[in-house]
Parts: sequence; structure tokens; C-alpha cells
Amino acid sequence: MLLNRKSLKNTTAWQNMNVKLPQFDFEKIAENTKKSPQWVHFGAGNIFRGFIANAYQKLLDEKKATTAIIAVESFDFEVIDKVYIPYDNLTLLVLMNANGNFEKKVVSSISEALTTDKNRINDHKRLIEIFENPSLQMVSFTITEKGYSLTTPSGDFLNIIQQDIKNGPNNCFHTMSIIAALAYKRYLKGQFPMTFVSMDNCSHNGDKLKNGVITLAEKWLENNFVEAEFITYLKDKEKITFPLSMIDKITPRPSDVVEKALTTLGLEKMDAIVTSKHSYMAPFVNSEVSEYLVIEDNFTNGRPKLEDAGVIFTNRDTVNNVETMKVTTCLNPLHTALAVSGCLLGYTLIADEMKDKELKKLIEKIGYDEGMKVVIDPKIINPKEFLDEVINKRFANPFIPDTPQRIATDTSQKMGIRFGETIKAYTKRDDLYVSDLIAIPLAIALWCRYLLGIDDEGNPFDISPDPLGDTLQSHFSGIKFGDKTSNIHKILSNEELFNINLYTIGLGKKIEDMFYQMIAGKNAVRNTLKAFLD
Repeated sequence: MLLNRKSLKNTTAWQNMNVKLPQFDFEKIAENTKKSPQWVHFGAGNIFRGFIANAYQKLLDEKKATTAIIAVESFDFEVIDKVYIPYDNLTLLVLMNANGNFEKKVVSSISEALTTDKNRINDHKRLIEIFENPSLQMVSFTITEKGYSLTTPSGDFLNIIQQDIKNGPNNCFHTMSIIAALAYKRYLKGQFPMTFVSMDNCSHNGDKLKNGVITLAEKWLENNFVEAEFITYLKDKEKITFPLSMIDKITPRPSDVVEKALTTLGLEKMDAIVTSKHSYMAPFVNSEVSEYLVIEDNFTNGRPKLEDAGVIFTNRDTVNNVETMKVTTCLNPLHTALAVSGCLLGYTLIADEMKDKELKKLIEKIGYDEGMKVVIDPKIINPKEFLDEVINKRFANPFIPDTPQRIATDTSQKMGIRFGETIKAYTKRDDLYVSDLIAIPLAIALWCRYLLGIDDEGNPFDISPDPLGDTLQSHFSGIKFGDKTSNIHKILSNEELFNINLYTIGLGKKIEDMFYQMIAGKNAVRNTLKAFLD
């Protein structure tokens, strides 16, 4: 058995494997999409395949949608060549319950898979054709937080952005430039309305997207590549909108356990694929069952009825509050703390860390004791119940093969939101004191200790990819167990990292002291955790 459209006709074989199949006429839906595309998604990775595409399939199965999604990859073109095309754009979704049960389903809501590779002329032409079509309602994104960045930490434009500004909309390569260029095609064709929806796990994602697109357009205006009216079009809220959203679902790298289970059932070519750009994917997506997607309901040309698939549509303030609750208190800070501490203590699975007395106590204190005092209640999701689910069910699920090494990626980009916001909230309250914080300073000290690239046993390891990794590690060059001095102050005083100078508000020295305790010798990280958490 192979995962392709021909094999789907053998419904009995799939049913015998307890795999749920699509319940709609794909050929008809694909034909409708070719003529009247409504939804294009940039970022063809696992969370798109395992969450967004699956949610939309529920609408197709229930005959509440008449077109499919068009997937576009603007970064790692091998994903399309190796994960989409060989499997007819199908995904085998495996939902992993904590009791060990696997729910299996074929997701078939993607009718086309394109790239932004300029050498693929047909893909390029098709994208322009899609954006010029008045039927297009929504362009969504899961391209990671880095995908929206136009500048270096010093504020200068990235080299690729400088080139895109110089070359104009007909010869650009950065995703934000490509989106601005395609929007320009739509503007020229008839100034048709549409909505751009970032579904990435980052703060104020819609604003980041808007800033990226409009900044490129304004630079092109300065260089006489576009007209001033194009900028007016992008800023006209009756025609173009950039809603906020909050997304939450753990879709880790392909699990060997799942691959083996599928192969045992008789499925062939289920091997995991690692591209040259380090995308870890497979014909299947394994993920947790829990999922949340909250979107600001601000669309100018219609939208799918995703509320019938569990998506929550609400106002901008509520989306912002949900996102703030998750990212600053109830999930992401805990994840980051587990990631850096797990790397230091030799863990390779988040679920195993939840069996560690000190690490579980650490995240409980970050969430329940310190974060919950300043949490913003979005009303539509209860923060305490959300946190309970995260700690007791989601992180502890032994069948989710999520690693601290994966979660530790790009940590420098996350510290300000995941910890800095709670710290700032304490400074603004008369009834709370920054000096009372223990677990959050510990998490920051653990990150600094992690940057040494030496675990608690004294063994070297490679820190996960991070745009500031080399710079940050240079501050600890030559540091050895037992040292009492370092350049850690350059990190803790960096307002770009934490959105606040940690010394100014009285936390810098405390974190320093924790850090030095953690480099006293072997097992010092463990001993420091015990000392502060008991």
C-alpha cells in the first residue's frame, strides 16, 4: 500500500487499517480551485498539514466548502519535491493520544503544491494567476517568526532585503518581498480585496506580516517601482487586512514509533525525510490531539466557515489576550524552560522531563505561582484550565516525540516575550515585587548556562540553531567550571533580548548568582535547581 490517490480507491484496505478517508469528490474540488482559488497558504510544514489542512478538510467532508487549499513553499523547495508531489499532496495524519491510541486519517484538502522558485516558470505563472483572480479570499502563513524579519539585530536591512529593494517586485526572493510583489499584481489587476492571515506562533503576528509587506512596498515606491496608490491599497482596511491570530498545536518531527507502526500495517515508503535545509518531515504528520486556533474576524472578501471546524473567530483585543496568555504565561515560557534545562540534563524527550521532580516543579512555579498572578484572562479560554492541560496532559504525553533540542531553536528571539513580559508586568504592579521571583530568573539563568554548550556532566553539546547563537556564546568564551566572572552582564542588560534591562529592575544580580552556582562543577545545575525550588 502506498499513500497516493490511486490507492485511496481501495477503501476496504484503508478501513482495515483503521484509517479514515476523505468524504468529498476531490476531482471536482480541484477543478473548482483551479478556476476560482480562494485560499493560498505559505509554509508547507507539519503544523499546516497536521492542523490547518485537517481543519479545512472537515468543511470539505461536510460539504461546507467548494475549493481546496493551495500550498506554497517559499523557503525549502525540497519539501514540495519530496513530501508533497510523490504522495499526490496527501498527508497521513496520526493523532497521538496519551493512552497510546493512534487516530489515523488521510488529509486531502490540498489540491496544488507550488514553490516560489524563480526557475519553476509554471509555479511562478500560477501564483500570479491566483493573486490576480478576484475569487481569492485569504493568504495564510506558517513560515516561523524568522520569516517576517527584514532586519539584523542592529536594525540594518538583511542582505536579501537590500537586494529585493534594489531589484524591485519582478525579481525578489524573501517571502515578504514575494508577498508584496504578488499583492502588487492583484492591485494592478483590479485592486481586489483580500486578507493576509499569519498563523505563526509569535506575538502580534498579523502586525509583523503587515509591517513586512508595507515596508517593502514603501521602499519600492522610493525607487519608483510602484505607485503611491499601491501603498494606499495595502493600507485600505476595506480592501486589505492583516488579522491577528493565536495557534497552538504540537506537531513535532516524525516519530520512529509512528513510522514503524504504519509500516507494520502494510504502508510503504513511510520513511522520514530530512532536507538539505534541515526540514524534518515524512508522508505522515504525528501530532497531539489538543489544538487551538483563534483568529481576529476581519476579512474583506469572505472566508471559509472554519468556526464549524473548531476555529474561534473573535475581536482583535480578545485574540491578543489569548496569545498573550499562551505565549507569556501558560505554555511557551514553560516550554522554553524545559528546552534549555533538558539539554543541560541530558533529556531528549519533553515527556521524560515531566517525570523529573525539579523540572516539573520549575514549570509549575513559572506558570501557577509567578505567571498566573499577572495573566491576562481572555475569557474565551480559561487560563488555569489551559495551564492544567499543558502540564498534566500535553507535555506529559509520552507518545509525542518532541525534543528539548527542537524547542530550544531560536531561543534568543523568544526570551523577551516568554519571560520579559511577565517581569515587566511585575514592575508595573504595586502589590507585586520582582525580587520575589524565583522560577523565572532560574529559567533565564538556565538559558545562559545552556549557551556554554556544556551539559551538567561536563560534556560538550551543540546548541540549537539561533540567529544570535554565535554572538551570545562569544560572551562565555573560555568559561570553565568554578569560574566566578564572565560577560553575562552583556546578555542580562540587553534590552533587545528581554525588552527590559534586568539590572535596572533588580533581577540581574540574582540571575548572575544563579548562573555562577550552575557552573560550580559537575551536577551544579541539578544542585542549583534543588536549592532554589525546595
